[in-house]
Amino acid sequence: MVVTTTYKLAPEVHSLRGAVAGFRYLSAYGPFRSLLDVGAGPGTWMSAAYLAGVSDVWGTDISRSVPENDFLQMCNFEIRDASEPFDLHRRFDCVICLEVAEHLHEKSTRALIGSLCKHGDLVFFSAARPEQFGQNHVNCQWPSYWQGLFNAEGFTCIDDVRWRMWSDTDIEPWYRQNIFRAMRDPSFAGSEPRIPSVVHPDMLLYPDRRDGSEAGKSSLNSRLTRSLRAMIRRSIRGLQ
Repeated sequence: MVVTTTYKLAPEVHSLRGAVAGFRYLSAYGPFRSLLDVGAGPGTWMSAAYLAGVSDVWGTDISRSVPENDFLQMCNFEIRDASEPFDLHRRFDCVICLEVAEHLHEKSTRALIGSLCKHGDLVFFSAARPEQFGQNHVNCQWPSYWQGLFNAEGFTCIDDVRWRMWSDTDIEPWYRQNIFRAMRDPSFAGSEPRIPSVVHPDMLLYPDRRDGSEAGKSSLNSRLTRSLRAMIRRSIRGLQ
């Protein structure tokens, strides 16, 4: 079941600049002639793929929020509910699903991962960590949770993408914190190292609660204080 509460597509959350910068790192695993974006939202990553030279770009989402701009007129879009299994009856060189899964109830996660894996052998995936700020977050999990679901589909998960883009501030920090890649490899799936739980330092600038409540501000101040104290302790140890 997908959360149907209205979702506000804010430009500071879904920027074309961030997607273009981010897709440069994904392109290193190509070349890609075709791409599917599941949960495409406003289509920023679809546009980034097209601008990068991917000629066959598709996107899906539960409703059409993709604008009719010059780039996206050259792309394909279908309304699909990611919480239910779906099949476009074709495969893609690259599948992406970025900061989508946290909006689906946990009982729908296997359907989502199954649909992603059905459409290609390479998936770039990111989803909100526990307590990450955002609208309508109902199923925030660490990457190792999603890794287990990909393993069940015969995919091996590799944690190298986020470290390549880690310091690129043109890219929104939630992608730099959460993204990993999954590749079809049934013989090795499940035996690879577990993806570690990591919080990007730039995420400390955001409260855990999107509403700006006192509780959210207090949580932010507390985390900044703990981070500062840890930095001071490490500095002191280095001088000893």
